[in-house]
Amino acid sequence: MTISFGTDGWRAVISETFTFNNLRILSQAIADFIRAENENGEGRPTAVVGFDTRFLSDRYAIEVARVLAANGIKTYLSHKDCPTPALSYAVLDKKAAAGVMITASHNAPRYNGVKLKAHFGGAINKADGKRVEAYLRDNERRARGPNLIDLEFAIEEGLIERFNPAPSYYDHIRTLVDLDAITDADLAVIHDAMYGSGRHYIKNLLGGAGLTIHEIRSEMNPGFGGIHPEPMGKYLGALAAAIQSGQGQIGLATDGDGDRIGAMDGRGRFVDPHRIYALILKYLVEQRSQSGLVVRTVSTTRMIDRLSARYGLEVRETPVGFNYIADLMLAEDVLIGGEESGGISVKGHIPEGDGVLMGLLLLEVIAKAGMPLEALIDELEADVGPAIYARTDLRLRRPVEKSVMVKRLSDSAPGDIDGLRVAELSTIDGVKYIMEDESWLLIRPSGTEPVLRVYAEGRSPDVNRSLLGFGERIASEV
Repeated sequence: MTISFGTDGWRAVISETFTFNNLRILSQAIADFIRAENENGEGRPTAVVGFDTRFLSDRYAIEVARVLAANGIKTYLSHKDCPTPALSYAVLDKKAAAGVMITASHNAPRYNGVKLKAHFGGAINKADGKRVEAYLRDNERRARGPNLIDLEFAIEEGLIERFNPAPSYYDHIRTLVDLDAITDADLAVIHDAMYGSGRHYIKNLLGGAGLTIHEIRSEMNPGFGGIHPEPMGKYLGALAAAIQSGQGQIGLATDGDGDRIGAMDGRGRFVDPHRIYALILKYLVEQRSQSGLVVRTVSTTRMIDRLSARYGLEVRETPVGFNYIADLMLAEDVLIGGEESGGISVKGHIPEGDGVLMGLLLLEVIAKAGMPLEALIDELEADVGPAIYARTDLRLRRPVEKSVMVKRLSDSAPGDIDGLRVAELSTIDGVKYIMEDESWLLIRPSGTEPVLRVYAEGRSPDVNRSLLGFGERIASEV
């Protein structure tokens, strides 16, 4: 059996590696970790368990709860599917030792997974992920199987308690978003839940405040309509069609477990997370007079840097992965942190990407500006753009170690790419060529498959094509 439990969890194909038996074995390792972490605490340790809309996620969550409860851990089990950020906030709200979320996030429908949350509501760190793996291997070596308890008996004994994570999460969100401003603006909003567990959350928050939200793809469909439930333009044809048919003028899209955001303007034009991040940063500083450290991953737009320089705010660049942003949110005064995939969070919230919160904040930006989203995007690009972004994944003939690739690319770094001078080279995660006009190219080999990920942001379409072409030439030589 191969279970690699890294930061934020484990994902695998349902019925191949992601089976009930393997999940119970992993749950026992999680239980061992929780008990060891809390062995000097008073009373019984507690945990929170939630699940998304994927095939069998509700059943998988029950099995996790049964194992945790059998190990003496009081377990709060979500009564229905919920977004990951709501589950994560429940960990904090209930002062639990940990949280377990059954989800494979934005991955294809054939996958499911486990995300493990720490007591502060964010993903466990790498060291703790390795500790869970160590318990897993030790149990395997000793042929120690998982402890189990009957569900109904555990409920009767108070070891498992069904709960609704939504109310406390809603109360918290209301402290971060001016819902009245959104409803007063009477915006015509469509929420595309992409069949994920973010469904109904935006509607419930704004409907309770008096605004009608039109939902699409919010019914239960574990196959996600045959697509990846990821809020990227190529998967949002249904949202574009809804806007073009006059059902709304602003589209919000959340991913399979509600921790990522994408949007669409009134022209049916996809608004990527780079622009959402930039608009919200601008709003927090200029309208709310907030300040703090600005954190972005290495693959996120430099529009953030240009705005932050204007405001006198420090920008910290991290490797790809929200866990790096979360570490800084826990340690420093972070105003906003985000990544190009749509995971973004702000000051006052848990260190967790949250598509529901960021969608609502984007609506607040629009409402307070009194301008349509397309006009705000045009204004942003005229101010700190242009920023033409693209990413491509290129298959390699064979896997390549990241350290080997980084050294090779660093040693052979060109002085220019198609006539544009390379001003700076960064190796924080892969190799990033930063050009004299602040265009950039990032090349990162995947750590799990023979794929070279190439990201580029050009100040013109021609520069963008040149940068991507250079990345493609490198891939062909590997």
